[in-house]
Amino acid sequence: MSLTAQSSAVTARGFAKKNMRPMRVEYPLRVVLAYSGGLDTSVIITWLKKRYHCSVVAFCADLGQGEELSEIAQKARKTGADKVIVADLKATFAKEYLFPMLRANAVYEGSYLLGTAIARPLIAKAQMEVARAEKAGAVAHGATGKGNDQVRFELAYQAIDPAIKIIAPWREWEFASRSDLIDYAKRLSIPITATLKKPYSIDRNLFHTSYEGGILEDPWVCPPEEMYTQTVSPENAPDKSLVIEIAYEKGNPVSINGKHYSPAALILKLNQLGGAHGIGRVDLVENRYIGIKSRGVYETPGGTLLHAAHRAVESLTLDREVLRLRDGLIPYYASLVYNGYWFSPERELLQGLMDNAQKRVTGVARLKLYKGNVMVVGRKSPYSLYKKEVSSFDKDTMSIQKEAEGFIRMNALRLKILGSDGK
Repeated sequence: MSLTAQSSAVTARGFAKKNMRPMRVEYPLRVVLAYSGGLDTSVIITWLKKRYHCSVVAFCADLGQGEELSEIAQKARKTGADKVIVADLKATFAKEYLFPMLRANAVYEGSYLLGTAIARPLIAKAQMEVARAEKAGAVAHGATGKGNDQVRFELAYQAIDPAIKIIAPWREWEFASRSDLIDYAKRLSIPITATLKKPYSIDRNLFHTSYEGGILEDPWVCPPEEMYTQTVSPENAPDKSLVIEIAYEKGNPVSINGKHYSPAALILKLNQLGGAHGIGRVDLVENRYIGIKSRGVYETPGGTLLHAAHRAVESLTLDREVLRLRDGLIPYYASLVYNGYWFSPERELLQGLMDNAQKRVTGVARLKLYKGNVMVVGRKSPYSLYKKEVSSFDKDTMSIQKEAEGFIRMNALRLKILGSDGK
């Protein structure tokens, strides 16, 4: 996309030296902002118009955050947006982003199920589509210069259109803190609801809810119980366990207790079931891509159930060496998602391998849910590699026990040589 065609030249003034040519700064006529309705993006609309003399299109992606998006659209207009576009992306999010990631069993640093990280490439892609349709010269986001989201958004933007101008206000403007933004909003009568008393920030979508900042910046402070929105505390969960069955076809969950659901509806249903039993809470200190450690608290009830069920079906259907190879690549795959490389060739290459391994992963897992715990209590598959007649201690139809001695001797050969060396 040509920026020249979409921009107006503004001549910089104030040069004292003679014969110095004025610097020409290209300002976009139209900017598409990834808008959430929070303090940052509310201030950004006004700031963009004052700083760049442009019109602003506020783009809001509905990923299942549960907010009233009509109110968000109204708020964007009140804060100065020239146009507001809201896109319902829940179905796409579940089928084309969450399910591929779940097929890969992606977990970052042992416990984070990547609910925020996986949402950013979809938002960025949809935002770029709006920018193209609106003939905008730039895109903008409200991510801070200390976080991961700035990387995730901008890697996606540039993978889709390397020529797009990117505006990251937190790396440009004069504000240094949340209180600065609130003061600015008050001075310019920007309608906001944020206050300095808010103890943490929240990000929610179809897959999870995350909490960070504020009181959570002290990793020794226990998260307050009233903070959680998707899960009850394990102490307050039902005293009676719940047993459910999740069916898979080629690595994708398709039904719960025999009832089929769309990808998005299935995740929502599992969120309800898991949340009611206190399942899916994670409190961790993670390593951000830019090198900063960050404390985050997450709720991913449905995702936690899906990971357990998926592993259970895989335990029956995946060959040992395929499983070992795939599991060895999970940390790398998870890092690609976490760091913002969803649209990279290496992630796409890995996705092909992950998906290929799922051809046999069809079956049913039975889970018991009880006070924050998920227990696998059954699994079955028409493609099961588990053969009772082979594994049973009661029979030895293949003379495995007789052949085991030779197997052990051959595998011990190098150890015997090593053990006898120098003796």
